[in-house]
Amino acid sequence: MYLYALRKQILLRNTGMYKLITLFFIVLSFSSFSQKVLDTLDIKEGTMVVYVNRTWEFIQDVNFDGVMNRRLHEEVVLNKDIGFIQTWDHDQCYTSGYSNDQNKLTDTIWMCLEGADLPDKFVKPADGIITSHYGWRHGRNHNGTDIDLNTGDAVRAAWGGKVRYSQYNDGGFGNLVVIRHYNGLETFYAHLSKLLVVPNQLVEAGETIGLGGNTGHSYGSHLHFEVRFYDIPIDSEKIIDYETQTVIDENLLVTKSLFRPGSHSSSSNTVASKSSSGGTYYRVRSGDTLGAIAGRNRTTVSKICQLNGIRPTTVLQIGKNLRVR
Repeated sequence: MYLYALRKQILLRNTGMYKLITLFFIVLSFSSFSQKVLDTLDIKEGTMVVYVNRTWEFIQDVNFDGVMNRRLHEEVVLNKDIGFIQTWDHDQCYTSGYSNDQNKLTDTIWMCLEGADLPDKFVKPADGIITSHYGWRHGRNHNGTDIDLNTGDAVRAAWGGKVRYSQYNDGGFGNLVVIRHYNGLETFYAHLSKLLVVPNQLVEAGETIGLGGNTGHSYGSHLHFEVRFYDIPIDSEKIIDYETQTVIDENLLVTKSLFRPGSHSSSSNTVASKSSSGGTYYRVRSGDTLGAIAGRNRTTVSKICQLNGIRPTTVLQIGKNLRVR
């Protein structure tokens, strides 16, 4: 948990006179509205509530229930046949407790990712190339899309919405921001070196929410980006074209099949290509071995293993980008 120090000067009106008060407090953690309020401050970024236990958070609406898309909420939460759980919790990255079951989605649900009724369009959260896809990896499912970057690079909100979670996550994400969007999705931004937003803060698509890094369970600086529908992970490449930096279709049809790993075409190139951060990557093809990749790119197996956090015996996944330099 991070420790912050914040010094603010505020003017208070007292019987017609201004009194300058210097407020100094140590922020120990983010809090919930159940705490007793000490004071409120209106600053450039929004309204800050200060609690008696010296914690703080932004608020836009004290009575906010976490619902960003009322129609979807009625279809998947209030519908007794589905009954998904989704709360507004600043301390849990998965608010359903893993209880939402995609197999209950027996009918197709229409979802509008972008459109006239939504405030903005998709913005790619980081500028680098994709280095790892959604799917099976290291004996478990990799629930996100990894995007290459350097530590300190800007990480941006994919769509507009409200920050639900912004703190260090000891489950492997490291510094993590979770944003709930107007279209009903949530996006996760993990392994950040610095958090630049706080819970309940409204953000726009493209707004910088943190700086890229290598915190948590991470081997090398990158952004682990997840798209989730009521806590259930989606292969983001089924809905986003990262090359054009647009959504594939504004209209998303949500069915059980949406949550299965998709197939990603592998490059026919046999040589590696440089990423925007200066690293050099090779996309694994059918029949490749670590020895062959190392020889082709004038490096060693041990160096490739070191750069990617793998072992010489690791089974290579077709379509995965391996860093070779």
